[in-house]
Amino acid sequence: MQEKSKTIAEYRTHESDTGSADVQIALLTSRINHLTEHLKKNRKDHASQRGLVMMVSKRRRLLDYLQGKAEPRYKAVVSRLKLRK
Repeated sequence: MQEKSKTIAEYRTHESDTGSADVQIALLTSRINHLTEHLKKNRKDHASQRGLVMMVSKRRRLLDYLQGKAEPRYKAVVSRLKLRK
């Protein structure tokens, strides 16, 4: 929970922001990274693998939205999170 609050504080666009695309992408990225580590140890966990694929596709949709709406913010988020396009 503390890590989530820290991520929100780092990526928010204004003081009361908790749900902007930037914040959602950052939160999904941290969950994706955590789940990827879990799946390296537990290769047969198909339910978690399905959840991972859904999270990755949701992040992709959010990134596409952000790219269309605010290109500078998109570039900033991609570079800060070290994501590949």
